[in-house]
Amino acid sequence: MTRPVPPPVRLADAISRQLDQLAEQLTRLPPDQAAQVTARVLDAETGVLGGVLHLLVTGSVFAKEQAERGALPAEVCLALGRGANELHDIALDLEEHQGALQRLGSQPATAVSKPPAAPAPLVVRRRR
Repeated sequence: MTRPVPPPVRLADAISRQLDQLAEQLTRLPPDQAAQVTARVLDAETGVLGGVLHLLVTGSVFAKEQAERGALPAEVCLALGRGANELHDIALDLEEHQGALQRLGSQPATAVSKPPAAPAPLVVRRRR
């Protein structure tokens, strides 16, 4: 006999499906709406990114407690903690771009759809 799926596991599955749906819709949105959605998703306090970060930190605390009891290998605790720290750093990096996304999201669609006279070069910079 199979065990019933607990409600939190079903919730995690439902959230995962909804994120897939949101990503699919994002590909079809006009730039102003895509910017609005992206800005909300990346909001470190109330957005999906903040929620995932909080969930990862909570999972890290759980893993630490279980590792101390010997139920999980210490590597699990360390990996979750490292993941939480790295995601926090990424959230901080993305936070500085919230304003640009919000400005783009508040422009009328007609203003957004015009390409710039000269496209801005994409430059990769890493802070370490």
